[in-house]
Amino acid sequence: MTKTSIILLFLIGLLWLPLSAEEETAKFGISFSGFVKSDFFYDSRQTVSIREGHFLLYPAAEDLDANGEDINADSSFNFISIQTRLTGAISAPDAFGAKVKGVVEADFFGNENAAFVDANGFRLRHAYAQLSWKKTQLLFGQYWHPMFVPACYSEVISFNTGSPMQPFSRNPQLRFTRQLGRFSLIGVMAAQRDFTSPGGSNVQRNAALPEFHLQLQYQNRPQPGGNGFMAGIGAGYKSIQPLLFSEAAAGKFASDEMVSDFSLTAFAKFSASAFTLKIQGVYGGNLFDLLMLGGYAVHEVTDASTNRVTYTALKTMSAWTEFMTQGKKVQFGLWGGYTQNLGAGDPIAFYSDRPGGTLATVRGANIKSVMRVSPRIVFPAGKFSLAFEAEYTRAAYADRDETGTLFRDGSGVITRTRAEDNLRLLAAAVLRF
Repeated sequence: MTKTSIILLFLIGLLWLPLSAEEETAKFGISFSGFVKSDFFYDSRQTVSIREGHFLLYPAAEDLDANGEDINADSSFNFISIQTRLTGAISAPDAFGAKVKGVVEADFFGNENAAFVDANGFRLRHAYAQLSWKKTQLLFGQYWHPMFVPACYSEVISFNTGSPMQPFSRNPQLRFTRQLGRFSLIGVMAAQRDFTSPGGSNVQRNAALPEFHLQLQYQNRPQPGGNGFMAGIGAGYKSIQPLLFSEAAAGKFASDEMVSDFSLTAFAKFSASAFTLKIQGVYGGNLFDLLMLGGYAVHEVTDASTNRVTYTALKTMSAWTEFMTQGKKVQFGLWGGYTQNLGAGDPIAFYSDRPGGTLATVRGANIKSVMRVSPRIVFPAGKFSLAFEAEYTRAAYADRDETGTLFRDGSGVITRTRAEDNLRLLAAAVLRF
């Protein structure tokens, strides 16, 4: 089956819609909401993070100076307000017999991380239009990746939202949802934009295939004051093409080698009047674009004269759970998560898209696992709230032998580790409007 036929079959499935040419008159307009958030945090160690340490992933590895002292053992702090957010909810006249709504959302997080040229930059988060019939919804635009479930996600105070254990990405997409009683069937075709595989969004565009995801959710919507339960499972398939050509002494040679792999998730949430309990598990290959561990590596060099290669995806598993109370004056929460690099299914020749390259195609190639525990307390008062969180993260880095070689087998599985720890103490002030 060709790439074109796969896409056509998916689009034909979306035509299962009760379309109607009738349009009803409805009020058109936009209403704004959002919040102003200021974070104040201290880290006991240097970290691997995004945007001035705001989006923390894990503690940095040991980096010894000429005297044998660890440069990254130094602590740091920051005060920052770039998470401040503005959301516009758009109401529109009915179309094709469906209720129409739209959302555009942005914050001041910026889009650049290395030189901070875009510090405080106003950037797009969500932008979509949605058509809703009685049992069917169709969404066009940028929205959460289907592995990030808005009904069951980590509500930690830290902006990382549980990464790298919690999948985190927003993607341009076409999303189809069909209500089947208490079940919802969700089909998604997605591209990459701000959250990309190694090499940028062009590596998926060059594959000429969007990411496909199919998900089934169950939800028991309780009466006010009653208990609620929701759960779901999902599976996805993604392909990227790292290179259009390889390079060798004789020149350039066209290349069409792909990296393709599956992803799986399962999640559940139980909510009562006094507390909420959530859990999610994830398994998959090449989850780099979801801000998780992993990526891809070179499996073998198939032609040394042209540097043609084949690839293999690194597998990752993760799990997290969260317990939180629902008090009106004081709320407590406890979050815990774990993720592990499982290596590749095939032997690895090297970690690069070219011989002699870097580890840029893998996040955490020298990390076996990351664990985190985050207790928090929140004091809500109307539209204003104060929150305090302690985020303890431990990363198990690959140890080295006397020659400096990492303890790692041929498929990328790390066999001996040394731990690095970070304690983040975070305070946040949030004003919602």
